[in-house]
Amino acid sequence: MNIAGKRILITGGSSGIGLALARVLLVKGAKVAISGRRPEVVAEAVRSLQTGSAEIHGIAADVATAKGRAATLEQALAALGGLDILVNNAGGVRAGRLENTDEADLQAMIDVDLTAPILLTRAALPVLRKSGDAIVVNVSSGIALVGAPFYATYAAVKAGLAHFGEALRRELKGEGIHVLTVYPGGTDTPMMKSNRARPELGFSREPASAVADAIAGGIETRAFEVIRGGETRAQMIALNRENPAAVDERLFGLKPALEEAVKDHSAL
Repeated sequence: MNIAGKRILITGGSSGIGLALARVLLVKGAKVAISGRRPEVVAEAVRSLQTGSAEIHGIAADVATAKGRAATLEQALAALGGLDILVNNAGGVRAGRLENTDEADLQAMIDVDLTAPILLTRAALPVLRKSGDAIVVNVSSGIALVGAPFYATYAAVKAGLAHFGEALRRELKGEGIHVLTVYPGGTDTPMMKSNRARPELGFSREPASAVADAIAGGIETRAFEVIRGGETRAQMIALNRENPAAVDERLFGLKPALEEAVKDHSAL
């Protein structure tokens, strides 16, 4: 796909991967709308993206709510005049033992990480069909491929989003709408600031710009998936399929240190 001229909506686009992706796509000539919950953060993100002839629009709305999804899509269509690419990037996380995690936090992860992208995609499908050359990009997580202790609900919703994308891709095949699923690893974003785990515990960090470049490449080549983490991640995914007990043992040895490092990891 040639990104130049494409009309793109990125949820959670005011920071992190979403903001980095908006920057990459604007350079490639796209017309972009970003959404986020906090008006002041969205406004600042738009200002940071306004260079040269870039066409960038900001939308302050919460896609975890029906009202917010409706406002997001309505304002994006009004600003862009249509839609060619929907990027479901908004997300939230709360780590910790399941029995110690508030029900409200569990529900918030379900709402923003799974329910919101499904319902926003459903609402956007009629306008994406009008494009004739459209893509839905779902930003999942590496934890959807290899579940990590203390991230049970987050792993569940991100794996659900990944399989939603896979099934929808097959449902829409031949109808002018492709679906791409992205599996970022540890990324240097505001969402990760309260996570103190480091590479020795399986949480490396790469720049959001590197993930954004990979997503843009996946859009251009109509890839089925983009998996970050390099050879180390690939080996762990393979081991998890072939010998999950070995992964259990490896993570068992890290449990005490990992629990301490992620107990305050929250971005909801």
